[in-house]
Amino acid sequence: MKRIFFIILLLIGVITLNGQINKVNQLQALEQNQPADQNIEPTATLKSASRLFATKDDLTSVILIIPADSVVTVLDSDSTYFHVVFDENEGYIFKRDAVLDKIQVNAPPVIQFQPAAQQTVPVSEQQQSRYSYLENKYGSNMAPRLISGKIWKGMNSEMVRDSWGIAEKINRIISGNIVKEEWIFRNTWLYFENNTLLEWGPVKK
Repeated sequence: MKRIFFIILLLIGVITLNGQINKVNQLQALEQNQPADQNIEPTATLKSASRLFATKDDLTSVILIIPADSVVTVLDSDSTYFHVVFDENEGYIFKRDAVLDKIQVNAPPVIQFQPAAQQTVPVSEQQQSRYSYLENKYGSNMAPRLISGKIWKGMNSEMVRDSWGIAEKINRIISGNIVKEEWIFRNTWLYFENNTLLEWGPVKK
C-alpha cells in the first residue's frame, strides 16, 4: 500500500515538474520572438540650434551647442526638457527646440472582427418609424399622445396596447353582450367594457 502511495506521489511530482518546464520554455520562446522594434530608441530632430546642458537645474552647465537639423537620441523627457545623447554627450535640451521623430514600427496585421450582418436600426429611426405608424393609424393629433405613453377614458383597447404595450395579465368576464376586462400592468390596473377604457388605478400589493 505504501509503495502504491509513493508511486502516485512520484507521478504527481513528475507531472507538476513537466508543466513548469513547459511554461519556462514558452516564456523563453516568447522572449526570443520579441520584435527588434522594442529596442529602437526614440529620436528627435532639432528645429533650431540648442544648448546641451549637463544638468537641467544649472543653465550655465552648457556642454556644447547642437546645430539645427541635428538628430539626437531621446532617453527621457519631462514638461520642459528632453534628456538626450548627441555625439556621445549626454545632457538636456529644451523641448521647444526639437521635434520627436516618428518611429516606424512593423506592427502585426490587424484582423478586424466583422460580425454577421444584422438589421440593427438606430433608436431615433425606431422612434421615427413608430411615430409614423401611429400617425398613419390614428392621425397627427393622437400620435404624440400615444408615443409619450398617455392614456385616457374612452380609448379603445387597441390604442391602449399601442400606447402601453401588452398587459402582464388580462382577466375577462363575459356577461350577455357585455365583455368586461381587467388589464394588469406592473403597478396599474385598467378596466375595459366592450373594448373601451373606463377606469384605472394602482395595483394593491
